[in-house]
Amino acid sequence: MRLTKLGHACVRLDKDGAVLVIDPGAFSDPEALSGANAVLITHEHFDHVVPDRLRAALDADPGLHLWSTAAVAEEFAHLGVRVHPVTHGDTFSAAGFDVHVYGSEHAVLHQDIPVIANTGFMLDGKVFHPGDALTVPEDPVETLLLPASAPWLKLSEMIDYGRAVAPRRAYTIHDALLSASACRCSGTSSAWRRAPAVARSPGWPTETASTCDPASPRP
Repeated sequence: MRLTKLGHACVRLDKDGAVLVIDPGAFSDPEALSGANAVLITHEHFDHVVPDRLRAALDADPGLHLWSTAAVAEEFAHLGVRVHPVTHGDTFSAAGFDVHVYGSEHAVLHQDIPVIANTGFMLDGKVFHPGDALTVPEDPVETLLLPASAPWLKLSEMIDYGRAVAPRRAYTIHDALLSASACRCSGTSSAWRRAPAVARSPGWPTETASTCDPASPRP
């Protein structure tokens, strides 16, 4: 299995010639779904899924299947059996990966904001992507994709979550709000310039700025 981060919360997993992509959102590489055989979406927020981009990929490849929450699946219900709503405890096979679903709710943003559904995905019993939640799987985690920055997350919670899951290793995701440099060369620079202005802070890149250094490794 090969794991590649494609910006913010998006990752690509390659195994035996098949490709599975998780959460290709607005801060991710615009070409994240290129060549994908399966796509998993943890929840409906724009930084995890761009409906038009996903719809175009699904229309272009009749073999591409989608697994996600009921709310996301409903948007693509016209594709029939290629779209699979999932919830906590479900197991399935996607692009040759064994997938186990953990968790059912997004982390609380604020007491006045309704909580939406969120599903975390464990791949081959090794890699766990929690989406926007601090779900601790009932089973051991070898590699945790650890959220690093979010309106719903404090540093202390991030540390305690990592300790609670106790993986062999962890790689940070959900980091586009830290700085533009956190996502350089992941394709996020172009996505960032198209992102809503409300997501930016003073001093961060403008429409004409680019911080991508082609010589830098992917984060």
